[in-house]
Amino acid sequence: MKFTCITVLFWPFSMLLLSDKSQTSKIEVKCNFTEKDYSLIPVGINNNVTILDLSYNKITLNVTDTRVLQKYFLLTELYLIQNNITILHNSSFSNLSNLEILNICKNSIYVIQQNAFVGLNKLKQLHLCQNKILQLNPDMFMPLNNLKLLNLQGNLISYFDVPQLFHLELIILYGNPWNCTCSLFNLQNWLKTSNVILENENITMCSYPHSLMCYNIKTVPYMAECYSKFASSITEDLYVHFQSISNSTFNSSLNNFTRNSEHEPLGKSWVFLVGVVVTALMTSLLILTAIKCPIWYNFLLSYNHRRLEEHEAETYEDGFPGNSNSLPQIGDINSEDTTVIFEQLHSFVAEDDGFIEDKYIDTHELCEEN
Repeated sequence: MKFTCITVLFWPFSMLLLSDKSQTSKIEVKCNFTEKDYSLIPVGINNNVTILDLSYNKITLNVTDTRVLQKYFLLTELYLIQNNITILHNSSFSNLSNLEILNICKNSIYVIQQNAFVGLNKLKQLHLCQNKILQLNPDMFMPLNNLKLLNLQGNLISYFDVPQLFHLELIILYGNPWNCTCSLFNLQNWLKTSNVILENENITMCSYPHSLMCYNIKTVPYMAECYSKFASSITEDLYVHFQSISNSTFNSSLNNFTRNSEHEPLGKSWVFLVGVVVTALMTSLLILTAIKCPIWYNFLLSYNHRRLEEHEAETYEDGFPGNSNSLPQIGDINSEDTTVIFEQLHSFVAEDDGFIEDKYIDTHELCEEN
């Protein structure tokens, strides 16, 4: 009973202590080093700093600066506005896993390496405005799983593919020389279909071609050929995705035959499609073989037992007229000449008449009849 009373008395004090600890863990430690003419990030900064402002200096963010930044792993906000940064190297912020705001505007950045933003899993705002960025690979934003704001205002970007940012809410793209040909169609379609807000949409204008300079990148009209290219790109993406799934399934089956595949089975439509393609190929092969190898045709031509053709009969009739009326009318013809003409008319009877000889007819009977 006494123990319960003591617990009840000390319960409010324990709650106060816990609340104090939680508040101390969320204490913001600000360090302002703006306009100090620093060329390197200073080393003697409090390690517990959470908000660090190094704007308006001459910092280049080289390898030495990257090593110094690794110590400030409690940083939630980092400002490097208007310095001399030209390149964002790989893993420049890899140890800043608590960073939520990164502002690198008004520098001379023209190269961002592929893994520059690795480790920024909690980053919510990324400001890259007013630099000299020509192009961006959308895959470099893959580590930014919680990014909600992307500021690319005032660069030299003319083309930008769809970034893989699923939690993005706001994007700033104005002040760039956008090329509003078919290459920008994917970005426009993404801006229309997603929930991402394009800030200052009315001034995010096309710079090329001149006929489309009066349109912004979200409302610019596209020709039918752009839609066909977009459909073909979707088909290619689906094919690549299907190929990657099939390869991973095959590799997993090689590693462990008894384990079930982690991917869903393919639909029967693919089997049907393969069957149709194989059938078409086999039919084409048979037709090609029949055309290129006419052995059967030569075999039919070698068969000699046939009826006499009409044109062959006409040749015989031209040589030996069968009608006595067609004979030339000669007045002075003697009996001997008549006999010779008669023999000539009937001399072809003994030859082949064009019909197959029946060997079963008795030749002796034929002689008696003659």
